[in-house]
Amino acid sequence: MTRIHPLRGMLLLGMLVVLLIVPVLAAQPAQPAATAQAKPAPVKKAPPMTMIRDKTLVAWVAPANLTQKGGSALTIEDGEDHFDAIVFGELHPARWMAGSDGFGRTHRDQKDWPAETADEKTVVQIAMVYKGNQITVYRDGKLYSEHRIDQPQTFGGGSFAVLGLRHLAAGNDQWFAGAVLDARIYNLPLSAEQIAALKCNQPSDPRPLAWWNFATGKADDVIGTFPNSKLYGAAKVVDSRLILDGKGSYLVSARGQVPSQGGPAAPPAGSGDLVADARAVRDQLLADPHRPGYHFVTPEGICMPFDSNGAIFWKGRYHLFYIFQDRRGHNWGHVSSIDLFHWRHHPTGLVAGMFSGNCFINKDGRPTMCYHQVGQGNAMAVALDDDLNEWKKLDSNPITPKTKPGDPHHGEYSSWDPYGWLEGDTYYAIFGGQRPGLVKADKLEGEWKYVGDLLANTAPGVSINEDVSCADFFKIGNKHMLLCISHGLGCRYYLGQWKNEQFHPAFHEKMSWVDHSFFAPESLLDDKGRRIMWSWLMDMPGFKTKTDHGWSGTMSLPRVLSLGEDGVLRMNPPREIERLRYNEKNKADLTVPADGELPVEGVAGNSIELNLTIRAKDARQFGVKVCCSPDSQEQTLVYYDASDKKLKIDTSKSSLAGGTKTVEAGPLELKADEPLQLRVFVDKSVVEVFANGGRQVVMRRIYPSRPDSVGVVLFSNSGPSGVVTLQAWDMMPSNPF
Repeated sequence: MTRIHPLRGMLLLGMLVVLLIVPVLAAQPAQPAATAQAKPAPVKKAPPMTMIRDKTLVAWVAPANLTQKGGSALTIEDGEDHFDAIVFGELHPARWMAGSDGFGRTHRDQKDWPAETADEKTVVQIAMVYKGNQITVYRDGKLYSEHRIDQPQTFGGGSFAVLGLRHLAAGNDQWFAGAVLDARIYNLPLSAEQIAALKCNQPSDPRPLAWWNFATGKADDVIGTFPNSKLYGAAKVVDSRLILDGKGSYLVSARGQVPSQGGPAAPPAGSGDLVADARAVRDQLLADPHRPGYHFVTPEGICMPFDSNGAIFWKGRYHLFYIFQDRRGHNWGHVSSIDLFHWRHHPTGLVAGMFSGNCFINKDGRPTMCYHQVGQGNAMAVALDDDLNEWKKLDSNPITPKTKPGDPHHGEYSSWDPYGWLEGDTYYAIFGGQRPGLVKADKLEGEWKYVGDLLANTAPGVSINEDVSCADFFKIGNKHMLLCISHGLGCRYYLGQWKNEQFHPAFHEKMSWVDHSFFAPESLLDDKGRRIMWSWLMDMPGFKTKTDHGWSGTMSLPRVLSLGEDGVLRMNPPREIERLRYNEKNKADLTVPADGELPVEGVAGNSIELNLTIRAKDARQFGVKVCCSPDSQEQTLVYYDASDKKLKIDTSKSSLAGGTKTVEAGPLELKADEPLQLRVFVDKSVVEVFANGGRQVVMRRIYPSRPDSVGVVLFSNSGPSGVVTLQAWDMMPSNPF
């Protein structure tokens, strides 16, 4: 999603574009920390809003200068960083364009378009018409440009509008400077005649879906479709104009809680407003029935993306970094722990354009980050203290080697998501991309040179051109493992051999199958020799956390990776998780009839661990249902499918409200007479299942709508099954809130 690498953005956003945008069903309290006012205004309830695809964006503007780059006069955004916008000067100076996520609906060749000539005293009308696969731009009622697109974007009830900032995940230089006199969104494509007939600050027929008429002296949508509006930075309404300084000023209008990129500075520490606001946020998070309790969750705000980064075991502590966003752009949050579940939050020392990367120890014995610096390229930073709070970004950055046209890895968008390490006296770094490259240097601040392609060959079942992003590369057993994502396949890994400065993969497997909810992995090696990984558990598609509850960002349970005697990867939770157990329950020798169910008496909850051993000779599917309502209207199935030889989680009835309705299925083949052994972890909106010593792990996000959806039920289809043992524990939340 980085704005600097449209290729990566298009890959990720192309994966997300098919996801369903769920309308906001009820307004929620505003998030106090994001407001520009001393006290948050009450959130107004929005009228119903249908999905819109064909539309028209119109704005009357006076640009402050013609050299500004990339700000928006009007943006409609869906909360998942999909947006359409009236953008000025981003790809070509002084040109208006249809801005969009990853430039997916933007025409790039703009050199022949008319350059804007208006100054701060001259008002021009810009209109963008979206009709099917056609986008047409008008300036003062006359045709300015037109182009075709592959796929239009749909916006639903969770959408919001932004004026001034291109989109909420944009960086620090994406602001519009000038004045906006009138801005409108129509939920239909206007004709050229209709656009020419529009008058600034005067009503129109047809009526807009949303209308910011600054002649009222206010920053509100006068139609009420987006009833909650806030000004950020130095944005203000003066003399019937929204004044934007191009340095952090913007307006957001939303249907419920108003999101922000970060807003102005918080009140001084100890002020009554700050304390009250912190308590309000904490209470809101604690009251959320879907916020996990023992999975690591962002302490505040909407993190999109929420990549885990920079994990390292250092001086007796586990350190984990993660991406979050505010007005500085992408930053790395930082937590540490001694037990992998209770985390201490650190000051943020790596900010302003930090994208994915890793941590390793350099020749001087200091933790070193290899990361992507937005707007610069792949880069390095060295820790200045043992708490890893202070970092020095190298003056020699970036480490990206100089190339020329024709070189295999030449090009502005040829690499991202680096992974660095020290081997002997040589520094290496993987540069992620569609054909990942390998670079090396003798010194961190020395000259970095391309070695060549990282992959010596392809692996069965995957194209050698599949992109390698969020890379993590390490020795495991007698092999090397490349843990990564691709934006088409999600989290995945290769096993193979590292020799002659190339990786020779022999095996490839995915870690999620039905979609990409398991994403952006990161690992470390601890003092016990354990390789431990985390991944981002996406809360989409179809969940309204971001728009309704003001937070988004959940990590998987830590997984200990190892190779079995058969050379197959094993993934298991660390033993430290057992410290969270309490209220143990034990059952044994339970029989589940064919095509029948057996409720487990005395075992229930939505923050639990189950440990089961099940034998079933003739059953086709058998396992356990969790988060079951008494009438079975809501239930999540965890089971082995003997006919399909897969471990599955079925969420088709997990919720009467939001959430995906899918079946996740990971390959697993039980041997003859081998029992099914399950460790099932339920944590509010997360279900993670480890099977048969970690030979397979599957996960899903679920969002039960009923408070009584806490039952545990055994089931067996096409044959009986016998539960040899069943252990259950309640799990103590380890997150502070």
